[in-house]
Amino acid sequence: MSGVPAARIPAAYRDPGRQAVRVTLAATVAFLFFRYGLNRPVPATYALFSVVALGGLSKIPGTGRQRAAVVLRMIPVCWLLIVVGTYLSVRTWTAVVGMLIVGFALAFSAIGGPRPAGAAPGLQLLYILPSFPPYDPSSLDDRLLGTTVGLALLVLSEALIFPEPAPPAYRDRAASAARTAAHCATLLAEPPYALTDDDILSARTAGRSLRSMSVPEAERPAGPGTRDRALTHTGLAERTLLTRLSEFRTPSAPGPGPGPAVTSVLEAVARLSTATATRLTSGPSPLAPYGELIEARARLAALSAGPTPPQTSAQTQTQTQTPAPAPDSRPAGPSAPAPAASLVSAGSVSAQLAAAPAPAAEFPPAVLRRHAATLEIADAALAMAAAADLAAGGRRCALPVPTGRFWYADDPAPMLWWHRVRGHAGRRSVFFQNAVRLALALTAARLVAGLDTLPHGFWAMLATLTLTRTTMDETRTTIRRALTGTLAGALVVAATLTLVGSHTLVYAVVLPVWMLFAFTVGPVKGVGWAQGLFTVLVALVFAQLEASSWQLAGVRVLDVLIGSTIGAVFGLLAWPRGAHDELRHAAADLLRRAAEIVVATGASVADGAVAAPAGVPGHLSLRRAVILAESAYAQFQSEPTLFGGRAGGRPLPQIDWQATLMAGHHTLWGSERLLQPPVTELDEGAAETLNGWGDRVAGRMLLVSAALDPGSETPAARVPVFGPHADGCKTEPPGAPRLYYATVSWLDALMRDLTRIPRGGPGPQRS
Repeated sequence: MSGVPAARIPAAYRDPGRQAVRVTLAATVAFLFFRYGLNRPVPATYALFSVVALGGLSKIPGTGRQRAAVVLRMIPVCWLLIVVGTYLSVRTWTAVVGMLIVGFALAFSAIGGPRPAGAAPGLQLLYILPSFPPYDPSSLDDRLLGTTVGLALLVLSEALIFPEPAPPAYRDRAASAARTAAHCATLLAEPPYALTDDDILSARTAGRSLRSMSVPEAERPAGPGTRDRALTHTGLAERTLLTRLSEFRTPSAPGPGPGPAVTSVLEAVARLSTATATRLTSGPSPLAPYGELIEARARLAALSAGPTPPQTSAQTQTQTQTPAPAPDSRPAGPSAPAPAASLVSAGSVSAQLAAAPAPAAEFPPAVLRRHAATLEIADAALAMAAAADLAAGGRRCALPVPTGRFWYADDPAPMLWWHRVRGHAGRRSVFFQNAVRLALALTAARLVAGLDTLPHGFWAMLATLTLTRTTMDETRTTIRRALTGTLAGALVVAATLTLVGSHTLVYAVVLPVWMLFAFTVGPVKGVGWAQGLFTVLVALVFAQLEASSWQLAGVRVLDVLIGSTIGAVFGLLAWPRGAHDELRHAAADLLRRAAEIVVATGASVADGAVAAPAGVPGHLSLRRAVILAESAYAQFQSEPTLFGGRAGGRPLPQIDWQATLMAGHHTLWGSERLLQPPVTELDEGAAETLNGWGDRVAGRMLLVSAALDPGSETPAARVPVFGPHADGCKTEPPGAPRLYYATVSWLDALMRDLTRIPRGGPGPQRS
């Protein structure tokens, strides 16, 4: 650490070593002060275990100061847990019921994001601690005092010792991606109207930097609040925009170029992307680029709709001044400037002009396809800007927010939490599965400890808490290593207690040294070392609280054996395969629901039916399927390969799960955009072509879905690999409106998503 050359400390030990110093300093100062300074063993015990719980057992992500802020906010929760645990512990049945309810609630709190998920194990330990003898509610003041002092020292040590530079915030990453999008849009709007290979690589790299697994846990916008949801939406929109820009193709030089209408949209996209980057990093940015893009988009839609450009422009300028809002937008917040109303009405003009028929004689189909691709770029840029404004300003955002895509914009925080809880309150949610598994295991351990008066039953519950894993394979491996480590630690404990006896001063001197060693080496060497070192650590603590003999080592081994056995049993009975199988189920369900929406959207566009708003049941179901798939994917990333890469006797498919998730998002967004009224009726040839292409895309989604999650009567098959160009819709019916080409462009994009799902399939991997 400080004063020691960095080269002498292996890289793997540096971060655990720094954290070990913080935890050791806070825990030992509080423990020794109460135990020997004031001769008060109860607050000494609670001070030490509070620090160990939230500083050692918890895995709160972020820098020291970020963790300090989390711990500071958790102090009232810790008080509540100790009060409830103290009063419920006096009877076994109340302690068991309390363990079931509180254990589930704390484990399920992981739905709130990485910070609550990281703090949950430590909070579980703080509730377990007062659930065991002595059952003495009269000592509650001492318990709360020790907890408060210990956590206060932990906050100070986290904030002040070894300060770390904060990694780039997600806002900064999003701002950088927006600047990359601005650069790409600028290049596409100027001769030679193309991106170089380096530019395409930069766009894909910027998109990958926004993937959840590329972002440190502490910086992921994973909470249920408006700003976190909007920031997540910003990243998704930016990834879509960067993908659309990197795939955009303009006429080859020395041709006439894409035309002024297209370049004006791309220039507006570049300006809006720059303004979005400013909004994310520096505060308010002008509304002008947003309005310019809406107007440029409306002019391009009008140009594709048939009238001559001068006439369309004049009509657009006249109609843009109409103050009527679009049907799917909410008014801007109370601080919104006056121009916001005109921006909304401009969007309505764009939707109306999009439905008019387009004469094929004036614009060849290739040009209309390019217009449709440009309008998709504009849509992604507008979504990016609105989401970024909502993320930066909350309810006081300046831009108009479409209520379908940004359904969460007006909901208060308690309602957004309720949406998050309701979305995961089912057996298909990995958060629900993990909470049920752990709560049942802890409840069983508490019942066994209470009925059999298990000596030091606290250790049995601690073993259940720390050794229960999300997959049976991982639990089995973990328990084997933990028992080996515990047995080795018990031998050290027996020898130490026999040799030292009741000389507590020796234990007091050895405690900080051993704690520093344990919290430095344990996280690096794995669960076996961690359990062995922790066995010695708790023996050093209890030897200073009461007279102990070598038999304490045997009790520790017995408790770990009982606790780990209970964890293994419930790991076997409750979803033993963790997120590996659940991710396949969730991804398959997502694609099935996406296929339904693709067919329904294609039929609505082909028949000219005016669709319902974006909150129709199909869209809500797909949105929930995306949420469940995203949570399963997040847990999947943290689990080892299952049974040598096999599930249920079949090889696990090699899948780019991110591409699957993006296919769901693109289905939802594209359907919402295309179903905005008014919708024009297509002629018979165009409608038949569109229905056929939509059915084909939906069929491919179902094929992938069946390969990911075959039913009991469905033959197992490999995930199909589709060619990126062979399946494209080449039919170009004469006189089709721009809406036809916009729908075809959306379906083509979905087919490209499907080509990226099998790893090693054609086409670049989506970032």
